[in-house]
Amino acid sequence: MKIVIINGPNINLLGSREVDIYGIQSYHELCRLVKAEGKRLKIKIKMFQSNAEGNIIDLIQRAHHRKVNGLIINPGAYTHYSYAIYDALMAVAFPIVEVHLSDITMREDFRKKSVTAPACRKVFMGQGFFSYLEAIQYLVGEIQCMKK
Repeated sequence: MKIVIINGPNINLLGSREVDIYGIQSYHELCRLVKAEGKRLKIKIKMFQSNAEGNIIDLIQRAHHRKVNGLIINPGAYTHYSYAIYDALMAVAFPIVEVHLSDITMREDFRKKSVTAPACRKVFMGQGFFSYLEAIQYLVGEIQCMKK
């Protein structure tokens, strides 16, 4: 089983960016945690991060062409206005889950709505790095159900 995780703008600054919201753990630590979960579940996980909307769309399309089993996306600020990322997510056939470190519904008004979430099966948020672990476990379950 292959899962791709795409992280959007500023996720690479974890640990130094708004630590009161995102915590003190680094992006490198997030990658390590996710890779360990993949190893525990015996699945392949590829992680990417980009600050550029077009690169994120290219990564989604690349995942489609490489026939991955599922995708997890944290679109960052693109969550709230990128219909281009929404369209890319709608164009692929595998299951997608959205993830956020913070609870976007409890943030500033402009952050409360996700335009990308309707292209996803589920959204996990507000649990910091554990949001990613929940998303991985959920997605693995969805993929396994599809194979039956």
